[in-house]
Amino acid sequence: MSMASHFSKSAKVPKNCVFLINTDNVYSGCNVKRPGCLWYILDRDYEVAIKERSPNCLHVLALDDNGKQLIEVKNLYELSMKKALCLQAVPVLEMRVQLLKEGLLEEALMIEVDDAIEVETDRGWFPAIVKYIGSLGEDELGGTFFGVELQGDGLGQGRCNGTFGNKSYFKCKEKCGLFVPVSKIKRLSPKDVMQKKVSPSLHKKSREFPVQKGENVHFYNENNDLKSGLVLGVKEERDGRVFCTIATDGDDNFELPLEAIVTNALLSPGTEVDNKMDWQNSTAPHEAQLKEQSTEKQIEMFDSKIKTLESDLDVGHMVHIPAYHPKATGVIRWIGMLPERNVISAGIELDEDIGISDGKLMNKKYFNCPPTRGIFVNLSSCLPDSRFKMHAEELEETDGVKVKLIGRVAPLMNTEAVKILNGKMKGIQGHRNSCYMDCALFSLFSCSSVLDSMLFHPTDQTDQDIQFTLREEIVNPLRKHGYVDAKSIMKLRKQLTSRGHSLSYTTDEKDPEEFLNLIMHYILGIEPLLKLQLAAQKVQESYCYQIFMDKEEDLIVPTVQQLLEHSFVTGKLKLVEVPSCFIIQMPRFGKKYKMFGKIVPSLELDITDLLCDSPRECLICGDVATQECEACFKDRKTFSISGLKQYCEICCNRVHSHHNRQDHVPQKLQLPKEFHCRYSEKKPMVPKEKLELFAVLCIETSHYVSFVKYGPEKEHWMFFDSMADRHGDEDGYNVPTVILCPEVAQYLDCSVEELASQRPRDMEGVAKRLFCDAYMYMYQSTKMALYK
Repeated sequence: MSMASHFSKSAKVPKNCVFLINTDNVYSGCNVKRPGCLWYILDRDYEVAIKERSPNCLHVLALDDNGKQLIEVKNLYELSMKKALCLQAVPVLEMRVQLLKEGLLEEALMIEVDDAIEVETDRGWFPAIVKYIGSLGEDELGGTFFGVELQGDGLGQGRCNGTFGNKSYFKCKEKCGLFVPVSKIKRLSPKDVMQKKVSPSLHKKSREFPVQKGENVHFYNENNDLKSGLVLGVKEERDGRVFCTIATDGDDNFELPLEAIVTNALLSPGTEVDNKMDWQNSTAPHEAQLKEQSTEKQIEMFDSKIKTLESDLDVGHMVHIPAYHPKATGVIRWIGMLPERNVISAGIELDEDIGISDGKLMNKKYFNCPPTRGIFVNLSSCLPDSRFKMHAEELEETDGVKVKLIGRVAPLMNTEAVKILNGKMKGIQGHRNSCYMDCALFSLFSCSSVLDSMLFHPTDQTDQDIQFTLREEIVNPLRKHGYVDAKSIMKLRKQLTSRGHSLSYTTDEKDPEEFLNLIMHYILGIEPLLKLQLAAQKVQESYCYQIFMDKEEDLIVPTVQQLLEHSFVTGKLKLVEVPSCFIIQMPRFGKKYKMFGKIVPSLELDITDLLCDSPRECLICGDVATQECEACFKDRKTFSISGLKQYCEICCNRVHSHHNRQDHVPQKLQLPKEFHCRYSEKKPMVPKEKLELFAVLCIETSHYVSFVKYGPEKEHWMFFDSMADRHGDEDGYNVPTVILCPEVAQYLDCSVEELASQRPRDMEGVAKRLFCDAYMYMYQSTKMALYK
């Protein structure tokens, strides 16, 4: 594979490559390249070229545009990715070389977020605080920029409030923010900070530490004895770690990391402490030594304690840690033994930014969470979150793991849906091409109960664990807490794979209808959602309906109502009964081709005329219809573009007396006898059967997202993306996000002409996705859902 084919033009940083910069004038063919140009080459090609062939020249690619050049090796200087991206943001090529040769780049790379620096503006150098370091927008190849908040005399000399290209990277006052390359900044020494009056309080984020000066705490010494001491001070180092200075009896002071300290409140009940001085009460010292135990006995004790605690708290449980902070609630992400701690510990991902880590402790990663969301505490200090307390008898074991049963949880609606679902780390977390499943499940269950029968439907013994996972580990947590971890979805995918339905369910992307058909039909065995009749033939059953139709030139921007009517007429189909849930696939094939550029969601779907043996209104007079004409439906020059064409006996004769319609062949409608008898003496009111839209799945460039209707108003829409953001690289995790999108309402009120002329890229918010990328519509009948 050539480098050009391996690295197509992309906004992402190339992986597995070597970055180079030419530091002298280089002549290559007919092109003269000035010093400072940046290049890259696949590391394997670079290694082969240097070690095996030892060439005078290398074929390299420009970091800007992937242009290929032949350059002499002697003029190239190897760079790390971090250096290359910093230099890429510097527009002046000569300045790149200067930064490199004078060692200024190395010094600048030591700058971190919250550091005090000086930044060059149009009006000179001003003190500032670094608030952001990274790329701007989606273009990583644009280079690394420094987002700074100007201080002192620089106030008001900036250009923004921390926002660039409609995206907020940090927050500061208007005209106090700047985004600059590495060539525009220089690090300040501590002496400079004092001279320029840049107070640390201006740039260091204030943080409430779990221990305070003067507090009595405990720690383990080198002999693994639990000691007591008094906190003399708490400080945060440049790498973000927090250290405490602790005084003990005998005038011994210790400087320990925060992770190695145990407060009184976090001690397990009954723990004996070598406490030679009670600092808080100033009473006479007393001694109490921990009994020495062999390593084997300690391990046995801890194993026993873990087993005892397993029935109460486990990974994934919601907890409250009042001893740490009154608002300290979160989810247990890890349980085990920590170095130098003689108790069972828990790693907690907190709900708010009051933690002290990202799941890392002493340079070891135990779990993943956003920065300042993680803490490590004694497991015994964790209490079940009172908001989600469950009874002890609500325990069930699946796959060897005890899971707490939440029971039947109602779907979320209106303000409750906004309160629980809206925000980052909300919805269902995506992992390994799972977006088709994430969005399908979120759409079906977050704000609708129409298919809750799936969760409790009697099923085979072999498939009960799948139903349990779906109900207790996905649907109920989604409705209760607003979040489902990727592990739960992967567990479901593994269970489906183990049943032999597909060996690629844990790795490959599937179509939503394939997954829904599998889970509803083959696994849970629920009754088919749709019963369709083709002409007078046998009734056919299915779970989803795919719209097939010829391209209609007069349907420029169709509604779902129009598409469904055309599809039924073309296929000569009727619904045998009103479905409780009607899942409709749009006329598009694969992930790219779609028949219509835009489709308007029908918030209500009128299926009255699509039902067989159902009373219908005459198009002309509103009386009970007795005949239907397919030819009239296709004659849009005379009749409206929407609605099937049926007539009472009198109106049918009048309509077809016209010479242009005398060749039409109307079909007799079957009127229910009960209806005819009941209304024989007066003009009847024909009942309407309408379904409500509750969710839409969309796809663009092989990635599924969904829109969910969470309330009755047109503005009540929320948008869900299971992989909206990413934290970390390969060892990181996806950040599922739910946002409100009331802007959808303004486009629902537009005329066909306005929508047709509307450019997708100009549509506000995420509305473009709903109108242009619709893949599957989900409708429900709240009336029929009571019986099915």
